[in-house]
Amino acid sequence: MLTELIPLALVIALSPLSIIPAVLVLQTPRPRPTGLTFLAGWLVGLAALTIVFLEISGLAGGRGDHPPSWASWLRIVVGVALLVVGAYRWLTRKTATHSPKWMKGLSKLTPLRAGAMALALTVVNPKVLFICAAAGLAIGTAGLDGAHDVWFAVVWFVGVAGSSVALPILAYAVSGDRLDGPLERLSGWMERQHAALVAAILIVIGLLVLYKGIHGL
Repeated sequence: MLTELIPLALVIALSPLSIIPAVLVLQTPRPRPTGLTFLAGWLVGLAALTIVFLEISGLAGGRGDHPPSWASWLRIVVGVALLVVGAYRWLTRKTATHSPKWMKGLSKLTPLRAGAMALALTVVNPKVLFICAAAGLAIGTAGLDGAHDVWFAVVWFVGVAGSSVALPILAYAVSGDRLDGPLERLSGWMERQHAALVAAILIVIGLLVLYKGIHGL
């Protein structure tokens, strides 16, 4: 189960729309508290969405000794959806070379607003919402033995999915201004390669999830 969750978590973790905001909040007037509250909001948002869909899977008959028959079909649907979106992003990559304009405002956030913004981004970003839904349903339909295993799987998914946001923020909290240059260069590179990176990640992970679903039939 933990191995299966890694590809889903990496869709969020490796997305420029996850990493770039984490870098931009470190350019605010109070980077340390702003970054830490943004990280807290991001992790809480990921966990809340995953738990919601975990509970939904229980209502759909997903809790038991064996995964329900629809679990494999769910993985196939998720895999195909990732491939379709990835292919579209690749074909349109030349017309979407920059990250959304609203990101520029992240460098002006206060600590409190940064936490609220991170929480909101997990909900309004369709990709994050979709992947958290897939992860919650996958955990709930895996036939795990007990509540301990289920909650450990949730923590594992959230930890991997949030790792790319946690890494720059925690590194900055320790190292401070010495990371300003590298983080700015990373943000600029990811902004320029935004569309191509998203497309490649979605296609590769979509293939992995699709294979898992077909293999489970």
